[in-house]
Amino acid sequence: MTVTQDKYILKVDGLGVTYGNVVAVKNVGFGVLQGEIFGLLGPNGAGKTSTLSAIESLIKFKTGTIEVDGYDVQQKPLHARASMGVQLQSTSFQSELNVIQILQLFSGIYGVPMTKDKINQVLDEIGLADAGKKKFGQLSGGQQQRVSLVIATIHNPKLVLLDEPTTGLDPQSRRQLWERIEAIRDKGHSVLLTTHSMEEAEAVCDRIAIIDHGTVVAVDTPEALINRHKDDPEVIAVSRRGKVTLEDVFIALTGKTVRA
Repeated sequence: MTVTQDKYILKVDGLGVTYGNVVAVKNVGFGVLQGEIFGLLGPNGAGKTSTLSAIESLIKFKTGTIEVDGYDVQQKPLHARASMGVQLQSTSFQSELNVIQILQLFSGIYGVPMTKDKINQVLDEIGLADAGKKKFGQLSGGQQQRVSLVIATIHNPKLVLLDEPTTGLDPQSRRQLWERIEAIRDKGHSVLLTTHSMEEAEAVCDRIAIIDHGTVVAVDTPEALINRHKDDPEVIAVSRRGKVTLEDVFIALTGKTVRA
């Protein structure tokens, strides 16, 4: 699968990742447009993490190319990384530092001016105006994710990578994080997120790619995928609610076998 359009902030073409004799990713290709939320979905072991790690330049890939904002991640890794912001599933900020100290630390690392007024503005925007002096370890999961998302975007990156950002959050915290992710998109950033939640993919993703056994099996909007497959016998067979959902399509395309 080859991406040729010019409006893509992220282009992944013919990506192949191997670990010894094990092929984790084979000929994967997709693109993320400027100002869209793109979801990467797949069962455990399907190749999502390897694909994300290759984009982040955390692992070397065997074949293919990856470009972020026009920079090849292998030929110009520093430029590509400067165009990315990353929020991992589990945060690893120093738990003994308070929120203000974390903002000051990472703004300094990225060379981003952060005055006291600016810090107060950021805290107010993420609903933590009264929690600036709280230690990171004392925050709730949802609050930690809000801080993590701010750090991932503090240097105004073109592409934001989110690895299962709402895992473990309660419904209220999850909805709040969805709104913040949408706000990032509405400011013109591109977002690539991995998720196991079909509800999340339908709610916030403009387009999605479903990856299975290391290859992309479908790319489109959630609504278009549902409409395209709603009459497939395999989809009807797994549907449990009468109305076909994205989860029904996902199960039909990737199988019902539980992955380790």
